[in-house]
Amino acid sequence: MKKYGIIGIVFVGVAVICAFTFRGHKEADYLLTDFPAEADPVTVGNKIADRFLEQWHSQYGSPLRVDEPRTQITYPDVCTWLGGLWFAQATKNRGLEERLEARFQPLFTTEAYLQPQANHVDNNVFGAVPLELYMQTKDEKYLAMGMKYADTQWDAPATQELTEEEKAWADKGYSWQTRLWMDDMFMITAVQAQAYRVTQDMKYITRAAREMVYYLDELQRSNGLFYHAPDVPFFWARGNGWMAAGMAELLKALPENNRDRDRILEGYRKMMDSLKAYQGKDGMWNQLIDQSDCWPETSGSAMFAYAIITGVKQGWLDKKEYAPVARRAWLALVPYINEEGDVREVCVGTNKKNDKQYYYDRPRIAGDYHGQAPYLWCATALME
Repeated sequence: MKKYGIIGIVFVGVAVICAFTFRGHKEADYLLTDFPAEADPVTVGNKIADRFLEQWHSQYGSPLRVDEPRTQITYPDVCTWLGGLWFAQATKNRGLEERLEARFQPLFTTEAYLQPQANHVDNNVFGAVPLELYMQTKDEKYLAMGMKYADTQWDAPATQELTEEEKAWADKGYSWQTRLWMDDMFMITAVQAQAYRVTQDMKYITRAAREMVYYLDELQRSNGLFYHAPDVPFFWARGNGWMAAGMAELLKALPENNRDRDRILEGYRKMMDSLKAYQGKDGMWNQLIDQSDCWPETSGSAMFAYAIITGVKQGWLDKKEYAPVARRAWLALVPYINEEGDVREVCVGTNKKNDKQYYYDRPRIAGDYHGQAPYLWCATALME
C-alpha cells in the first residue's frame, strides 16, 4: 500500500505540473490573439496598407509629392509592398492583393525606368516582390522578373564589372554584394528565401544560410547584439532590426536538416534574449538599444517585435517567456500610428558613423517606409 501511495503522490504531482504548463501555454496563446479594438492586427494592417496605396513611390523611405522625381523603386518601398502582400495573404483579403498587384503593373510599362538595376544588395531585394506576386497569381512574368534579381545577387550580370573586393567575395562562394552591413541580412535573405519557395531549388536557401552564418560570426557581439559596423561600436536599433527580421525570415524557410540551421538559431536566440533584457518599461526599444537616455524608435522596435512574434509562433522561443514581450511591444507600437496611418518617430535613413551623438541627433519623421513596413510584418505574424 505504501508503494502505491508513493506512486499516487508522484502521479498527482506530475499531473499538477502538466496542468500548470498547459495553462501557461494557453495564457501565452491568449497574449498574442486577444487585443483591444485599436490594436487589432487586421485593423492596423489595413490602415498601414491603405496608406501605402494612397501614396506614390517614396525615395529611400520618405514619401514625396507626385511631381517630385524618383530614380528607382527603393528598398523601403519593397519591404512595405512585401509586407502588404503578406498581410493580404494572411487575412485572405483578395481585394487588397489586387490593389497591390495593380500598383505593380506600371513597372512593366510606363514606370519601367523605376526597376532597380541589379547591382547592389539594396536593389536586388526588389525581386522579393514579383516573386511574391508570382506565388499569389502564378503569372510567369513575375517569376522571370523576380528570379533575375535572385540570381544576379550571386552571379553578377554581364554588364557589371566587379571590384577586386567583390571578386574576392564571389570566389569564396558568398554574394559579390557582401559588405558586412547588418541591413544585408534582410536584403539577401528575403529575396533568396523567396527564390527557394518558388523553385524549391536548395541552392538559394543554402547560400543564404551560409551568408548569414558568416555575418553572425563576424558581427554578433557577446551580448547577442550587433554593432552598426565593425568600426562603429554602437547598437543602433534599426540596424539590429534588419538582423533580427532577416534571421526570422530565413529560419521560416530553412529546412530542418540544413547544416547551418543550428548556428543561425543559436545566434537568433542569443539576440532575442538580449532584446528581452533591453525592452523598455513602455514596451519599446531605444534608438541606441543599450542607452537608457536615448529615445524610443519605432522601426527598430517593430522589427524586433516581428522577430519575437515569429519566434513564438514558430516554436523557436518559449511562449511563456516571450509572448508577454511581444504583446508589450505591439501594444506600445500601435499608438505611434497617427490619424493618416503614418508611423511616427521613425529614424530617417542612416549611414554608419563612429560618433555616438550622431545617433542621438538623427531626425525622426512620420510616414517613412522604414517604419511602415515592419508594422505590416507584425500584423501578418500575429495573424498567422
